[in-house]
Amino acid sequence: MGGTSPKDMYLILYNAACCGGWAYVLSLGLPSVLLTLASDPFNLPSALSEVYSAGDGMLADVLYCVQTAALLEIVHAAVGFVRSPVVITALQVGSRIAALFAIAHSPASQVQFGAGLMILSWASVEVPRYLFYVSAIVTGDATKKTPYPLFWLRYSLFAVLYPTGITGELTVFLSAAKDSAFLNLYGEGYASLMYYFIMSFPVIYAPGALPMIFNMAGNRRSAFKKRFARPPPPPRGIVFPVSSTKNGKDVRSSTPVGKSILSAAIGAVDSTKASMVTKERNWRFGYVKHIIGMVESQCASADAALKVAQAGLDKAYDVFEFVNEDGSKVSMREAMSQPSAKKFHTGFIQGEAPKQKNILEVPYKDGKLSGQALKDQVKKWVDYGTIEPSAGDAILGCVDNPDWVDLSDRYFVLLGAGSAMGPFLVLMALGANVVAIDLDRPGIWKRLIDVARKSSGTITFPLSAEQSALKNDDELYGAAGCNLFTQTPQIRDWLLELYPGKSFTVGSYAYLDGALHVQVSLAMDAITRDLSEKRKGTSLVYLCTPTDLHLVPKEAHDAAEREYKDYSKRLYCIVMNLLSRGKCLRKNARKPVPGEGGDYYMINGVSVAQGPNYILAKRLQHWRAIVARSKGCHVSSNIAPATSTVSV
Repeated sequence: MGGTSPKDMYLILYNAACCGGWAYVLSLGLPSVLLTLASDPFNLPSALSEVYSAGDGMLADVLYCVQTAALLEIVHAAVGFVRSPVVITALQVGSRIAALFAIAHSPASQVQFGAGLMILSWASVEVPRYLFYVSAIVTGDATKKTPYPLFWLRYSLFAVLYPTGITGELTVFLSAAKDSAFLNLYGEGYASLMYYFIMSFPVIYAPGALPMIFNMAGNRRSAFKKRFARPPPPPRGIVFPVSSTKNGKDVRSSTPVGKSILSAAIGAVDSTKASMVTKERNWRFGYVKHIIGMVESQCASADAALKVAQAGLDKAYDVFEFVNEDGSKVSMREAMSQPSAKKFHTGFIQGEAPKQKNILEVPYKDGKLSGQALKDQVKKWVDYGTIEPSAGDAILGCVDNPDWVDLSDRYFVLLGAGSAMGPFLVLMALGANVVAIDLDRPGIWKRLIDVARKSSGTITFPLSAEQSALKNDDELYGAAGCNLFTQTPQIRDWLLELYPGKSFTVGSYAYLDGALHVQVSLAMDAITRDLSEKRKGTSLVYLCTPTDLHLVPKEAHDAAEREYKDYSKRLYCIVMNLLSRGKCLRKNARKPVPGEGGDYYMINGVSVAQGPNYILAKRLQHWRAIVARSKGCHVSSNIAPATSTVSV
């Protein structure tokens, strides 16, 4: 305890005191119930109705004190003592305070069965909860080091005690609503007001109870999954640098890294904005304004856009580390500055299907569109606003020029070939030569190779052994693939040497959740950087997300303004905006930003919930597109539609 901080010491004392208070409530309430049941075993409602008066009123006094003390939990969340959402905490504590207020001032609610049900349910939940918090602070690990019985109680009792507690609270509210003593508490003139006040809580509980219970069920699954999860493997490949230590273990936080990269990027053109990034305390929810500020600074000139992009990428290569197999670590920049000592073998499969006619087919509803039917539908999509005119023109160009869809002489490198949003299936159908990079998992390669065999195209992929030495398909699937995180230099070297003289179109499609998305994006960037700079004829392809900050044509910006003006006046939109306190249905078309060459138009589609790691991962791709284009590399950076996939 000698190293315990003042904050933790305070929280230990607070939680221990609350645990003691609720334990005392339980020690008074339970004997009262058991004593009544001993003389009348089948009269549980009568036994519960006597709980509030147990201990000659002592239970009521302690209940009032210990539940009122829970108001401090709102303060704890607000000042950052605990990582609980302030609004949710306030709602949960507030509903209990309302029930406490009702039972304290309504004699009728005190002597009905729901009062005892509510009090015993509260106490039975709170004793293990507060004890769990004490244990979590003392051990330093709420998931794995708290005693298992306490852990189980913390995440299991809700299944019974939440429904019983809510039932008890509802009976208290309803009893108080019919109790003249409660209704006339502040005078007869306020009786109606008191009635509507107390009846508002059952109305709120009706839609809110089930989601709260389901949320707790989700928390339970997550907690048990973490409790029994295997220890993470030692860090390998691209990793965040160590930011601190906890319980003797290295902590690799993504927040300081994200702030340092964005600060360095903006700092290339605006030191004031860079300082604001560094000083941001609520990075998880406050990052968006800094992304906006950075993009606005890039709009000043082509030189400013390039400086920001290059500075951001340079910082990423300096701060990220690469851990080798022997545990030694170097910066990402140093890791990619020299060739890998290991080499991949090359796997190759020629498709068995005959070459298809050069006809572009687009799956739509239950069929496929081609020819004039496709052109007609594209026109409808463009007129309605489903796709941009430029996208429509590109599709029509492929319909009118069949040779454009003959890809038998083109080579496409897909980083994340199995991605749900990637073009693997389309490229195979058009007879392309695909160089597939994906994880070394047999299931992935069985699917990819099976598709390739049924097509007229080819698939080339890295192998851990000579293909001729593999006896069957199962061995082939098991030897195929690689790891973008841990084998980045090796993948880069293999691609640089593959098919000399052929032009590569390299697409970055790999996606992972959270901080891993930043790591895999940096891995793809390291590979695309060297291919675009060292391999002649390389072009880069990116699939941008609609939930990002984008510069758009003036026509798209004006259309967004018109749509917002229309929809924002509709009643259901107004209600949603008000109920979310302005967080939902906000205007995303921003004011034009003046810059070199005229005004630039911006759409802010960032979803704050996705977090700063997601935006940083996508921003790395934007930056590489800018830098590569400035060096003469062809870059395609299209925005994907909002899409439902397995991962999203």
